[in-house]
Amino acid sequence: MFGISSRRLALLTVPLALAGVLGATAPAQAHGHKPTSLTCQGKGIDRAAKVHYRTETFIKAPLRTVWNLQTDVEAWPSWQNPVLPVTMKRLDHGPFRKHSRFQWTIPVPPGMPYPPGDVTIVSTVRQLQHGKCIRWTGPLDGPGGMHIDGVHVWTFVKVPGGVIVRTEESHTGPQVDKDVPTSTEMLGQGLEIWLKDLKTAAEKR
Repeated sequence: MFGISSRRLALLTVPLALAGVLGATAPAQAHGHKPTSLTCQGKGIDRAAKVHYRTETFIKAPLRTVWNLQTDVEAWPSWQNPVLPVTMKRLDHGPFRKHSRFQWTIPVPPGMPYPPGDVTIVSTVRQLQHGKCIRWTGPLDGPGGMHIDGVHVWTFVKVPGGVIVRTEESHTGPQVDKDVPTSTEMLGQGLEIWLKDLKTAAEKR
């Protein structure tokens, strides 16, 4: 999309999730059926967005462990493995809850068609049901007028032996809309990496 490696571009598309293989989209999509969007308290992603991705994984760990890892946002960099350094900061105090806000700061990698600087995302939790689901929204803003609006939904279902974690995210904005297949692939890479890291961290606890 910008003439750089997909791995590096993923860092800018993924951070809305945190950062983002297309082949991992739900089987129902492969057969031409659109799966029901994930929701948290009745709210989901932006269904009008051209760029969106959904995936899931089974984690062999207690629900409490998975939930605590996912909601301690300032500790994300300790178990995630981003290509570029990511700084996380809670903008409120206390338990992770509805209206909680957190900020991501990611440096723009060399070779991007933007001035040097940082990409900043300020995410706001819009819906949350403890142990079951989270939905947050947040604009990504960066040098040279970069802007992406993201909506991210997570659901957690306790099953025998562990937890099924599902996630779905949408992106809108001129940078992602100009090349939807590539943007979707990058978003998907980020979400797959995130789930893999969450699974690894939870199963080690």
